[in-house]
Parts: sequence; C-alpha cells; structure tokens
Amino acid sequence: MGRDKALLNLSGMPLVLRAAHAAAGVCGSVSLVGDPAKYSALGFSVVADRFTGMGPVAGIEAALAATKADWNLILACDMPSLNAAILESLFTGEADCSLPRYPDGKVEPLCAVYHRRCHAHIRAALEKGVRKVTGALEGLALRYVPVTSEEPFTNLNTPEDVERFRRG
Repeated sequence: MGRDKALLNLSGMPLVLRAAHAAAGVCGSVSLVGDPAKYSALGFSVVADRFTGMGPVAGIEAALAATKADWNLILACDMPSLNAAILESLFTGEADCSLPRYPDGKVEPLCAVYHRRCHAHIRAALEKGVRKVTGALEGLALRYVPVTSEEPFTNLNTPEDVERFRRG
C-alpha cells in the first residue's frame, strides 16, 4: 500500500475507526493494537505490540495480554464490509477460538473471537518464530463458523483494492 492503511480515509473515516465501530457494535469495549503515538488521538485505548515486527500474530498476542474479557473479537482494520451479524455469529460455542470458514476450507483468523486462555499458546508460538496466524492456532480447539461469501471479509491491501471498494 505504501502507507499506513489503518489511517487511510474511506468514506470520511480512517479504516481503523471503521473496524473499531463495527467491533463496538457487538462488544462492550474496544482497544486498538498498534503504536500509541499514531493511534491515541482516535478516541480508543491503544495497546502496543510487545513483539514488534512479528505481524498480526503479535497484535493478537498484545490484545490477549491486555484484556480482562474472556472472549475477545480480533479484527484486522482492512475489512471495511464487515457487519454486526457476522461478528455476532462468532460469539457462540466453547472453543478456544471461533473463526469464519469458507466451503473451500479457507479461514479468516483476523476476524475471529479468541478466548483469553489462548494467550500463552499464541505467545509461545511467537517465541518460536511463528508468524503465520493459522500456524499460531495449531493445537487450539477451533470452532468454524460457515460462511458462503468472501465479500464481507475483503481486504484492502493495494491502492487498486481501495479504488474498487470506493466504486462499489
């Protein structure tokens, strides 16, 4: 993308705030994970990564280390089409983690609900150098929520993706 996509303005709001507001619609509280110097002015508490440069797994670890809640919705900031019904569907079941899965078996680990008991497992994966989220989830009890469309989970990773989204 060439810039911090979390702060990319989309329909009058930074992507990170779109995700935060979607989460706030189904969760009691919302925190952002990232650099407090960049995100503190956005009106949400900000949790810094404890394993810098380790990607999304480090963000999940930081969120789980800081939480007091048993169940935690973890969202990437670059999925602007998420809706409350999808997010709410993730909050059922007793698995360690509940995540969307397509008919082809692909999963969305950055739009998932993690129990805070996952923290030690995720931290251990990071300490072993695991950077792929699905790799960090190996060994956890996972609950899959069937989804039929990838559209709500579409990521904006390139300027072209952003333009396609803006055009509808």
